[in-house]
Amino acid sequence: MKKLLIGSVLTAATLFGVATTAAADKININMSLVFTENEVLTQQLIQVTDKIRARTDGDVNIQVFPGGQLPVYKDNLEQVVNGADWIAVEDLSYLGDFVPDFAALAGPSLYRSYDEYLAMMKTDMVADLSAQAEKKGIKVLTADYVFGFRHMITNKVIRTPEDMKGMRIRVPGSQLFISTLKAMGAAPAPIPFPETYSGVQQGVVDGFEGSILTMYGTKMYEVTKNMSFTKHFLGSVGLYISPKVWDKLTAEQQKIVMEELEAGAISNTNAVVKLDAEFKQKLEDLGVTFNEVDSAAFSKLTAEVYNQFPQWSKGIHGTINAELEKIRAAQ
Repeated sequence: MKKLLIGSVLTAATLFGVATTAAADKININMSLVFTENEVLTQQLIQVTDKIRARTDGDVNIQVFPGGQLPVYKDNLEQVVNGADWIAVEDLSYLGDFVPDFAALAGPSLYRSYDEYLAMMKTDMVADLSAQAEKKGIKVLTADYVFGFRHMITNKVIRTPEDMKGMRIRVPGSQLFISTLKAMGAAPAPIPFPETYSGVQQGVVDGFEGSILTMYGTKMYEVTKNMSFTKHFLGSVGLYISPKVWDKLTAEQQKIVMEELEAGAISNTNAVVKLDAEFKQKLEDLGVTFNEVDSAAFSKLTAEVYNQFPQWSKGIHGTINAELEKIRAAQ
């Protein structure tokens, strides 16, 4: 009886040990982003993390925190560098704080379509920059999530840089944005976005720059009635994790995460393309007009912006455009 009892205790202890090990293998990861919960990109990432959780039986539990509930922007990346169980969702300009040329890839007047940007993210150039980031404690899981081109949103039709002279345009408080709008001929006004509606309404600013989705979602169509397709910036984000945290996952778990992130990026792009068309029609129904611009003229002016950031590689604008020419030739 004693032998049987001891055997039972050992068996229970062994099982308990296995259970404890399995529990220890579970990892909880915070995903922080500034986008609100109802935005397309956030919804896509929630679906992605749900699928990862389901496919790993809950062992990879990525919790999405939208709307700046957790640290965002530079502080977001710092969490990753410090090795927290964390995924930062930020645009490439913030990654540029650690690998400067990444910020250049988010520079003005580069991409003509979403496909061009997505192809650029698969080049050897970006692979090399990603390897540099990893050495600094940031693994780039993907940079394939887009959320729309940014255009000029005003009550005046803009077709050439001459049309923008003297116009006071709201921009984010980013030197890249400020330099770009200056190059385009405007007088940039870095005011908080919540003040933009009243700023336009009261004539404090002559307009702002943003996407079709932003114009519709924030009801800016009530105070501005024209969008000029400058495509001066493409909105995109990358997802970043600490290499140390990534290595906590098994090879199978890593495979699942990458598969779902890739599928989610494709789904996100399709959703943005669809909503661009839907919201453009809705805005037209609300009295908004759209017009094309002299893209070559704006591109010529914004090329100078790439010389204003000494931390970027010399000739980076030409290097990026050379890659884009290869991409265009292959399409």
